[in-house]
Amino acid sequence: MTSNPPAPSVRADLFGPHRRATTFGIVLLVTLVAFEAMGVGTAMPALVADLGGVALYSWPFVTFMAASVFGTVVGGRWCDVAGPRIPLIAAPLLFGAGLLVAGAAPTMGQLLVGRLLQGFGAGALTVGAFVLIAVFYSPGSRPAVFGLISSAWVLPTLIGPPVSGLITEAFSWHWVFFGLTPFVLLALALVLPAVRTLETPDPDREGSAPRRGLVLAAFGAALGVSALSWAGQQVGVVAAVVALVALAVLVPALRRLLPAGVVSARRGIPSVVLTRALLAGTFFTLNSFIPLMLTSTHGWSTTAAGIPLITASLGWSSVSFWQGRHPDLSRTRLLQIGLAAVAIGSAGLLLVAPAWGIAWLAPVFWAIAGSGMGLGMSSISFLVMQQSAPGEVGFHTSAAQMADQIGTAILIGAGGALIVAFVLPSTALPVLAAAMAVLAGVGALLAGRTAAPVPADA
Repeated sequence: MTSNPPAPSVRADLFGPHRRATTFGIVLLVTLVAFEAMGVGTAMPALVADLGGVALYSWPFVTFMAASVFGTVVGGRWCDVAGPRIPLIAAPLLFGAGLLVAGAAPTMGQLLVGRLLQGFGAGALTVGAFVLIAVFYSPGSRPAVFGLISSAWVLPTLIGPPVSGLITEAFSWHWVFFGLTPFVLLALALVLPAVRTLETPDPDREGSAPRRGLVLAAFGAALGVSALSWAGQQVGVVAAVVALVALAVLVPALRRLLPAGVVSARRGIPSVVLTRALLAGTFFTLNSFIPLMLTSTHGWSTTAAGIPLITASLGWSSVSFWQGRHPDLSRTRLLQIGLAAVAIGSAGLLLVAPAWGIAWLAPVFWAIAGSGMGLGMSSISFLVMQQSAPGEVGFHTSAAQMADQIGTAILIGAGGALIVAFVLPSTALPVLAAAMAVLAGVGALLAGRTAAPVPADA
């Protein structure tokens, strides 16, 4: 009797001769998107001073986000209908073209065009990469791939802002864009052999039903998310009106763009998408306000106030790596633990945020929250892929990413409104920390519903 050959190890599946280039290419593409997202903010003051558009300071960020939302939806639908081949070639080229257009910009108008190209390319590229993972890697290796992708955000988070600052001071802000272009071409060259082997999917396969009105809904969602992000950075009546109009546009768009049952936490994919919104929204909202908490309330320097963000990134990276080495663990259970860790980290900031708070506890509790993100984000990516039919991977991936963006935009805007309402950060931020802890705790309770529903005839 012959025995079956042993299954290849996860390491061999990721870094064996046939997949090594693809793995490095996917990680490099995600790293480039993350570096651009993290680094541009540092160069923005010099950029605005050069182009003379102080009144438009927030627009390079807003245009990137709008185009990213649109690209996420369009790229996801294209992948479901025709496969990820075109998005994985066209999206990096658009992203690279956007870098060149923005880097060569003599005016704010051209810069915004470049940011639109970058955002659309980044959104479509990210979805295409996830669909490629579904086709190219075995289920047992996917947690490790998602761990690598999750970790790919850590290095840009740590070194993106200071490197961008050094480049801007030593050379010019133009090179913050130009400098990434060769790496985009390298990443495309690495994934191209795998992309060429992809077959055009059968249009009649499971999950490939027509989805009408997606492009129009994507446009509405892009406008709504961007307007919410802008309103969150402003104060006053105008910002409040813009936020209300944005929600009025966003809600009907989301009915088209998200799976049915997200609001009611229906078991399976709808709950996966909902928990992604709660996980990302709570973490990134407090992540945005921790520096303010430490500088305004406790007198820390700007550099020192970034330490909790570093400890969170290190926790995120190390735990992402750990979960990738344990593909046998329940991803639903890991997601529950991850959301609970974010809730604990958020609640711990109640001992930091008040004027009487203990500032040095911030790096400790935020490392716990970052570790929760390392468990949660990778688990969500795995659950999306596990529960999606072949013709639904792009739609469900784009829905999860949109939930992330929208949840973060809404909650950061709410945090800004609290600052305006309470005036003193030492009064407003404890309220915000408590609210985020409650939301993350609710997410931990709902995470049990992310397991695939049991068939009625089972």
